[in-house]
Amino acid sequence: MDQTERLAAFERMLADVQARYRDTVSKMETLKTAGKQKTATYQQLLVSKLNDQNLLALYRLYGLTED
Repeated sequence: MDQTERLAAFERMLADVQARYRDTVSKMETLKTAGKQKTATYQQLLVSKLNDQNLLALYRLYGLTED
């Protein structure tokens, strides 16, 4: 894999993680509004959110994102 392909793969991964994070937060807000914070689905979404949040924090730490 050359540098260009590697950069493109990273950019796709970053975009996917960011989209998944936004989607997860949205689903959690919907469940929270319905008072379903104690459901297994909500707990699974919370774990997914925290994992994605950690990935995004690492990207920021290494200066790989613009925010």
